[in-house]
Amino acid sequence: MEREGSGKSSFVSIALILALLGGNVALALGPWLVRLADTGPVSAGFWRLFLALPFLFVFARASGQRLGGMPRKTLMLVALGSVAFSLDLASWHIGIGLTRLGNATLFGNAGSIILLFWGFIIARMLPRGFEWLAIVCALAGAGILMGRSLEISTQTFIGDLFCLTAGLLYAVYLLTLKGARAHFGSWSLLVWVSLFGSPVLLSLALLLGEPVWPTDWTPILTLFVTSQLIGQGLLVFAMRHFSPLVIGLALLTQPAIAALIGWSVFGEVLVPLDVFGMVLVGSALVLSRLSMPSTKLVRSASQPGA
Repeated sequence: MEREGSGKSSFVSIALILALLGGNVALALGPWLVRLADTGPVSAGFWRLFLALPFLFVFARASGQRLGGMPRKTLMLVALGSVAFSLDLASWHIGIGLTRLGNATLFGNAGSIILLFWGFIIARMLPRGFEWLAIVCALAGAGILMGRSLEISTQTFIGDLFCLTAGLLYAVYLLTLKGARAHFGSWSLLVWVSLFGSPVLLSLALLLGEPVWPTDWTPILTLFVTSQLIGQGLLVFAMRHFSPLVIGLALLTQPAIAALIGWSVFGEVLVPLDVFGMVLVGSALVLSRLSMPSTKLVRSASQPGA
């Protein structure tokens, strides 16, 4: 009986690890698919949220999570957070088209590092231990990568800035929804975020004069399925079972895969200095998670409380 129980436990552990890695791999395909879409980048973000709505609703109901009964103040904060997230997604998607995929993925996931800085400001205290190392790695790595981008072209450097802005907006989004996550489930919040966020993205896409209706639905549908359903679903299933260190290490599969796609598909060559800069920023992401174990940050279409 003990051997049977041990075998079952090992199977569950392997399944959880595969789900964690699979979710990150699915999300890593997102930047590539944004580039392939024949809509504008902001329009791709709109479809990514809008197409997910009925599925998110089903997931919320199947999980027994309530969709109504949200206090007015909480609803207003969720609406504000949704706008921040919409702008985050728009900024990130625009940046993806301008900079290298590895840079876009790393900087887009910088929310955990930004929250670390925010924590110091709120607590009015200096960093300690690993926090200093995280800050040094983040600043040095970002400086190297952005310096290399500026060497390539001004456009690439501007793309880095768009992706860093996305990371900042994502931190705002998480802080705004912090209270709501304590009382509402992940799936129900995702429904509300998509409801509020989709019109913002559509309006912004029309304002920018982007083509909204795709002539080839394959990249858009693949983006929606891999990022919203597969990536999101696997991470919601797996992340609660792992420590911040494991989650942070698994997160590093995203920029690695994105950089590999950038090299193989778009000819984005990385020199050793680029790799060193990416290692520094990746280390900062992991260390920032260790410093804030309650923070769960994963780049996806949205990830409140996953």
